[in-house]
Amino acid sequence: MIKEFQKYIEDNALFSKDDSILLAVSGGIDSMVMTDLFLKCGYNFAIAHCNFKLRGQESQRDEDFVTSFCQEHNIKLYKKSFDTFTYMKDKGKSLEMSARDLRYEYFFNLLKAEGYTYLATAHHADDSIETFFINLLRGTGISGLHGILQKVNNVIHPMIFTNRTEITAYQQEHSIAFVEDSTNVSVKFTRNKIRHELLPLIKEISPNFERTIVKEIERFRETEQVFRTLVNKAKEEIVIKEQDKVKIPIAKIKTLTPSRIYLYEFLSEYGFNESNINAIEEALDDISGKQFFSENYRLIKDREYLIIVENKQEKTDQYCIREDQTSITHPIKLHMELLKDLSFVRIPKTKFIAMLDYDKLTFPLTLRHWYKGDAFFPYGMRGEKKISDFYQNLKYSILDKENQWLLCSNDKIVWVVGQRIDDRFKITGATQTIYKIEIDG
Repeated sequence: MIKEFQKYIEDNALFSKDDSILLAVSGGIDSMVMTDLFLKCGYNFAIAHCNFKLRGQESQRDEDFVTSFCQEHNIKLYKKSFDTFTYMKDKGKSLEMSARDLRYEYFFNLLKAEGYTYLATAHHADDSIETFFINLLRGTGISGLHGILQKVNNVIHPMIFTNRTEITAYQQEHSIAFVEDSTNVSVKFTRNKIRHELLPLIKEISPNFERTIVKEIERFRETEQVFRTLVNKAKEEIVIKEQDKVKIPIAKIKTLTPSRIYLYEFLSEYGFNESNINAIEEALDDISGKQFFSENYRLIKDREYLIIVENKQEKTDQYCIREDQTSITHPIKLHMELLKDLSFVRIPKTKFIAMLDYDKLTFPLTLRHWYKGDAFFPYGMRGEKKISDFYQNLKYSILDKENQWLLCSNDKIVWVVGQRIDDRFKITGATQTIYKIEIDG
């Protein structure tokens, strides 16, 4: 197995002799065989162990076993304990996903802080088959059908070349010590249910099933490469990435066939699941304004675009501007000044500067977003107009409305910032002092 291990690493360019590798070691048979192979091959590595505090004394036994092993072989060890149940309740995730999140966050932080090149896990061919079925059941699209890849960014899987039977034979031949996780036989976890119930049933039907599925997974990987090339080309041509949002032209989405597949590939990276995406596709011809949510993002169906933004909650919807302030930087950058010598003042022809009658203002002024029922008297227009109608005339999207600030004096709107001042606060022949407020940058 040692030669096969080395050949697999070289053939797939998993890492070089100069790289330092962090091994994820639980103490179980798979990770201990992987550690033995790393030792015998003389690779540069350290070990990281996670204690999820899920099995009482058994969890501590695993940690003590890995600690003793590292001390005996003079291997650098990193270890950390987690309050997994609390994390699971706070995040509303399954136990399996919670443990996965915690360990990979810890591992990646170690890679960055300690300067390791790659993280190596002991997943093998049987794990890849199980992952294939897990992803098939979850509905992850074509990307879930390739099983476990040999290398993904800075995570490597150097044991994918072998399987559980061969690992057990190697462990017995070399008398490698390990600890057994009692939960491995429990079928309350999805992976174990597939391992202990589904796969044996399939083997009854097709004894050579494992060999067949490994070949099929490899074929899926190759098919995905072709598929990914087409999707990435379409994404480059269609998806518009701006500073704070992503825009996808609806008309162009409709030209793609099948559009739902492309939508899935465009949107899944933002956490939208298949149910979300089906609903989004059905809403393409609906009126604008519909919104869809993933855990961290919001998608707005606008007139011409699907707009994706992060879910961000402002701590407050109202900000004060004191009379003595000359500038603010949050929530927008504004510069303010008083003009008393009016003989040389010229009214600038730009929407980004408001020239207001200072004596008509009541301080502190406030900046806020619009409320239902808001109205003002737009300069240059007759009578009162609802802010909602004013926004509609500007063809504002939901996002534009949310990002638009209103400058107010008491309960009166003074300036739709960057758009129009209120006629009641305009400069007249009786104005003695001008309050100039300008969008800065």
